[in-house]
This record gives sequence, C-alpha cells and structure tokens, in this order.
Amino acid sequence: MNASNHVITFAADGTARCLWTEAVPLHQLGQLDAHRASQVEFNPAEQVWEVRLTSNPGVVAFSHSSRETCLQWERKELQ
Repeated sequence: MNASNHVITFAADGTARCLWTEAVPLHQLGQLDAHRASQVEFNPAEQVWEVRLTSNPGVVAFSHSSRETCLQWERKELQ
C-alpha cells in the first residue's frame, strides 16, 4: 500500500481521522491521540479470524479463515 491511497479527513475542530499506517508519517502533524476503530482476532472455536468494530464490539462485522483477507476488508471498509 502506498501513501497516495490514504485519506485523512479533518473535522471543523481540526481533528484528523484516518487509518493508521507506517506509510504516512502522522507524527509530523503534531501530537497524536490514536483510537482503534476495530479489532481483528482469531476465534479458535470457529477457526476463523473475526473483525469487530469498536462501535459495536458484540457483533462480528466480517470473518474469514485468512487474517490478511480480514485486514484487507478492514482497510477497505474503514478508509
């Protein structure tokens, strides 16, 4: 993934919102206050990786046997 594929949205109060990646040096913008939008964890009973959004942690938003597929879904849906 290259930096040109990333979107940073700024609110009227100056708050920036984006997906974290090392490809974009966000620390150069100033002091960071990062919050997770989702969690990707393995479910051993189902033998799949699950994506849960922090806005609704009781619900599996997406699952797949491949962690990378879950991470790709996360990047696409949360961009």
